[in-house]
Amino acid sequence: MSAASSIEVLEQLLGAGKELEGQLVDFRRDLHRTPELSLQESETAAKVAAELQLMGYEIRTAVGGHGIVADLQGPYPGPTVALRADMDALPIQEETDLPFASERTGVMHACGHDAHTTMLLGAARLLMQQRDKLHGRVRFLFQSAEEINEGAKRMVEQGVLDGVDEIYGLHNLPTLAAGKVATRYGSLMGSVARLEISLQGKGGHGAIPDQTIDPVVAGSAIVMGLQTAVSREISPFAPVVVTIGKLSAGDTYNVIPHRAELVGTIRTFSAEVESTMKERMERIAGSIAEAYRCKATVNYVDLTPVLVSTDACVAHVEQVTDALIGRENRIEAAPTLAGEDFAIYLKHVPGCFFWLGSGPQEGAEQAFGLHHPKFTLNEQCLPLGASLLAGVALNRLSANQSS
Repeated sequence: MSAASSIEVLEQLLGAGKELEGQLVDFRRDLHRTPELSLQESETAAKVAAELQLMGYEIRTAVGGHGIVADLQGPYPGPTVALRADMDALPIQEETDLPFASERTGVMHACGHDAHTTMLLGAARLLMQQRDKLHGRVRFLFQSAEEINEGAKRMVEQGVLDGVDEIYGLHNLPTLAAGKVATRYGSLMGSVARLEISLQGKGGHGAIPDQTIDPVVAGSAIVMGLQTAVSREISPFAPVVVTIGKLSAGDTYNVIPHRAELVGTIRTFSAEVESTMKERMERIAGSIAEAYRCKATVNYVDLTPVLVSTDACVAHVEQVTDALIGRENRIEAAPTLAGEDFAIYLKHVPGCFFWLGSGPQEGAEQAFGLHHPKFTLNEQCLPLGASLLAGVALNRLSANQSS
């Protein structure tokens, strides 16, 4: 396929995606009404499976939880390109008042995974229409449990990357106007770790503290002391966040408790720094606890690594994006310490993860961000997301790319 014909095919994809807009909006709204939490996405998976089977795909279900895998083999030999979307919702009570708002108390698609799933289904439909042009195979990964950093790991363990040469994915971004894309070379998103600290002291009467060992005081000191890991042990040019989100102890006002528990998250933007954080957290928490005569048990759980895209794959996404929507609609993404378990796939195969604008047009009132109970999504991003995903795979598997 020549460069000129490749651009023509991409333009056709954009138009074909636009023709699907009504179907995509309807499907996304149906998912939005019936959100499901991580590892509970049985209804969502069933709806996805039914759509794929109607398109003519043979599918593999219950992968890594409720994940679904479908392959599209072209008529010519070539590499395998994977496209991934996540399906799970969040434990958030929706406050949008949309006519298709969540019907399930305390569960909401507040991160737009309903849109991601819909876009990948749209890409599957578009690519099926272009099957005769494929030099290789497209693998579609519909993943569960991204929000708890479990899904990608489980999918990889069950072999979804076997034979895959490259992988691509996107995430909607409500602070970027629909119709725009943001890419970044190298590290895009931070690593994620969970920190659990259990403190054992000696409980007693709140009026007689000298006869106790107070784990609340020790825990408070640890919360403050852990910040020295950022301010005094790590370069200011290496972004790190240490956040304790839970400190629990005691049952009443006049009793010093016997135990306390701290739970938090560690985010880094450097694989090198990431590798040092476990020792640092254990040392600081343990030393402070000992100073307050408490015993500390520290559990440091690595969840996802730093998300680092492959330069060549980023360049390919940029090439397709510019052909579809113009260079003026692509910007450089700012780094963020938010995490994404797509990073686990990138530890195994080259690939690229990028942002797709899902917010209001520039100049309009700012949208609420991800994970907010009033989060909304500009549905104009749906056909573009489907076309972009399809275009990335199709262009990568064209004759001039795969030869």
